[in-house]
Amino acid sequence: MKINNSIQIFVTGGTFDKSYDYINGDLYFEKTHIPEMLKRSRCRLNVKVKTLMMIDSLEMTQSDIDNIISNCKKCNSKRIVITHGTDRIVKSAKEIQKANIKNKTIILTGAMIPYAFGSSSDGFFNLGCALSFSQSLDNGVYITMQGQYFNPNDVIKNSKKGFFENLI
Repeated sequence: MKINNSIQIFVTGGTFDKSYDYINGDLYFEKTHIPEMLKRSRCRLNVKVKTLMMIDSLEMTQSDIDNIISNCKKCNSKRIVITHGTDRIVKSAKEIQKANIKNKTIILTGAMIPYAFGSSSDGFFNLGCALSFSQSLDNGVYITMQGQYFNPNDVIKNSKKGFFENLI
C-alpha cells in the first residue's frame, strides 16, 4: 500500500455533526459539517473526508467500530482524524488501539456542543487541534479535546464538569 501525505478524516457522527430542529427541539443528523468547517477555517491542508456513519456514539455497535478499524487499516494516509461522539470516544479509541494499526497517527475528536449551535460549539476548535496533532504526534492512537491530547488508556470524560481529564 502506498502511503501519502494527506490527512484522512473519517466522520462517524456524534454531537459534532448534529443539527437542531428549532420547532421540535430535537437534535438530528442531516449531513456532516466538516467540509463547511474546513472551508470556513481556510484550511490549506491536503484533507480527504469520508463519512462512515452518522450516529450517536451511544448507538454505536461493535460492527460500527469494526468498520472504523477496517477503514483505518485500508486508508493510504498515515494521518487519520476521526470525528466521534464523546460518550463512547474512549471505548472506540481503545478498540482502535488494540487493532495495532502500524505506521499511522490516528486522532479521535468530538464536540460537547453541536457545531450547528455556532460560536458556543467547541467542535471547530477540536477539529483544528486534531488536524494539528495528526501532523505532530508520533504514530499511535490519541483523543484530543479542549486543546489537549490524551492516551486512550489514561483519560476519562468527566460528565459532571463537561471536559476530558487525565487519569494520571
